[in-house]
Amino acid sequence: MAARLLANLIVMGSGIMARAFVQAYRQALANASKNGVAQEAANNIRRGSKMMTEAEARQILGVTEHSSWEEILKRYNNLFEQNAKNGSFYLQSKVHRAKECLETFHPTQVQGTN
Repeated sequence: MAARLLANLIVMGSGIMARAFVQAYRQALANASKNGVAQEAANNIRRGSKMMTEAEARQILGVTEHSSWEEILKRYNNLFEQNAKNGSFYLQSKVHRAKECLETFHPTQVQGTN
């Protein structure tokens, strides 16, 4: 009899806890979306993990801070083609990401050439 009563208490208690947990989770999601916290966190993760720095991009392409956009494109095309021939997709993608990163620092010059 005591074991049966104890089992009922455990089942009822776990059901109540599960419902409370689900309700608290829904409330937390509603609060996060209301404040824009979820979107901001996703943007921070995206920025932190995928964005290449300007210095890293310049190092990959082998250009200086004073290099013209035409020189950057020349280095990009040369390195991209070399890696296409040798079959190094990883290096080819790094070269491409470096050019994309530097495009953000040369917005006026990018519009005319590509």
